[in-house]
Amino acid sequence: MCLGIPGRVVALLDGYGGQLALVDVEGAARKVNIGMLDENTVGAGDWVVIHMGFAVEKVDATGAAEALAGLELMGRSRPEVEVEVEVEGEGGGEP
Repeated sequence: MCLGIPGRVVALLDGYGGQLALVDVEGAARKVNIGMLDENTVGAGDWVVIHMGFAVEKVDATGAAEALAGLELMGRSRPEVEVEVEVEGEGGGEP
């Protein structure tokens, strides 16, 4: 399993052997290598999952939303739990 970030293809870039695309990732434009995907399967408006600068999977809008929700969930801190610890020699107990 790898950690992938969803992005929407804005345009395919000229040159580079047809392997680079400009992808919108949460409002930031990124150059992404699409060479690992099947040829001629990615175009403007498509969603891809990106890992280490490479598009590793083409997904639909639902898949992109699920991937983003998973990333957001991983980034949330866990609620603090109050733990009561009794230290020997402290408090009102007998020695």
